[in-house]
Amino acid sequence: MDHAVMNVVAAAVVEDGRLLVVSKQAAPDVFYVPGGKPEPGESDEEALRRELMEELGVTPGPLEPVAVIEETAALEGVPMRLTVFSTTLVGEPVIAAELAALRWTDGREADLLLAPAVERHLVPLLRSRGALAPPDAG
Repeated sequence: MDHAVMNVVAAAVVEDGRLLVVSKQAAPDVFYVPGGKPEPGESDEEALRRELMEELGVTPGPLEPVAVIEETAALEGVPMRLTVFSTTLVGEPVIAAELAALRWTDGREADLLLAPAVERHLVPLLRSRGALAPPDAG
């Protein structure tokens, strides 16, 4: 039997060609997209709305499925299925709960350590769709 895969839902919030990323107090140097694990009986959308309210104090706008990414979880080191929705935020995000920091990135800052699922999968996908500026811009 396979190891259990950790299900995670996350929000890809892009404004002005930049992606909202957050880090947790458990690993303040590693940034990834905000979200979390659904609780039993919760839909992905319900879980994401709850996590965004808990972590950032914001309500998401319409949730549009973007991708399902299979990758190793950055913090837990276990197989992860990351379901990503693009959305907008109602309100100004402010870190709460277990978060350590938030920032906006075009995915190119040399000093920014992105989680593998974000760096290897989500950023290239968003670039290919024109949501993030291409690497040669500027």
